[in-house]
Amino acid sequence: MENPETLGGIEVVCPEGGLAAPCCPHGPTLLFEKGRGGRRFYACSACRDRKDCSFFQWEDEKVSEARLLAREEVNRLKQQEYRNRFEELASVLLHEKKFCDDCQMLLLPAEHGAHSAHRTTAVTAAQLRRPSLLLRPLDNKKSNAQYLFTDRSANFLLDSLASLGYTKVLCVGTPRLQELIKLQKSRSMKSLLLDIDLRYAQFYSQNEFCHYNMFNHHFFGGEASSAVLKSFLKEVDEEKVVMVADPPFGGLVKPLANSFSLISQTWKDLQDSDGPTEMPIIWIFPYFFEPRILECLPSLSMLDYQVPAGLRNHVSGLVF
Repeated sequence: MENPETLGGIEVVCPEGGLAAPCCPHGPTLLFEKGRGGRRFYACSACRDRKDCSFFQWEDEKVSEARLLAREEVNRLKQQEYRNRFEELASVLLHEKKFCDDCQMLLLPAEHGAHSAHRTTAVTAAQLRRPSLLLRPLDNKKSNAQYLFTDRSANFLLDSLASLGYTKVLCVGTPRLQELIKLQKSRSMKSLLLDIDLRYAQFYSQNEFCHYNMFNHHFFGGEASSAVLKSFLKEVDEEKVVMVADPPFGGLVKPLANSFSLISQTWKDLQDSDGPTEMPIIWIFPYFFEPRILECLPSLSMLDYQVPAGLRNHVSGLVF
């Protein structure tokens, strides 16, 4: 398999001096270099095909203030729309709720007519608790391909975590894990889902879901979402936090490791100084890439367990 970290001779590089990267609709971009000493450019952190995100900017290119503000405004409007939608849906009676399969969204009563030509169905309370079964999996292998856990794999992970005494699970790109934690209240576990798939904002409150890009540690909800994460990571009264991450297929290890390290550092800063120095992390990766992962996060070690995927395209994952 071709090394996805150096695809086409292009490497991810860390900007010098902590310079802020320009933003695309998916948050701060990554800095790339084609060949050693080649000209550097910024491109989307989440999409590896410019058909999905056309952002491209040379490192030394000057961009107008108006263009920068326009980029930020797109994300602000989208976030507010979904926050408002969740609040409105919460007050709608169950028998009035419908789901549009074509648009992949829950419909408010006033929207039923506009979607009359689409494939729409009534939704049950059980379906609302299992959004990963209601939503179509994203399948673009160059940006956000989702390979969800089977219930069997997710339950195995949760049983293992419970036996180790973990009471809080930070679900990074693992929506099905979040669902099962909330369904099985007997486990006495809490969870928070961080995911780039904004569709989940229809089903969870701001304290249960944060729209998040794990390739650049970007919270689309800004400081409010960062505060939700910090509140969740704080351990009190014998609580124990663990992070379970399942990145999209083909994700670059270096930016992922950087984001996970930043989450771990946030966790560490919130704990007592005499506690553990490393946040417990379980990282599921879709192909063998142990040397690169250990180079970026040497505290991890590869386990013997392989997680089968539950989707039609069946990709397994190795566990670290």
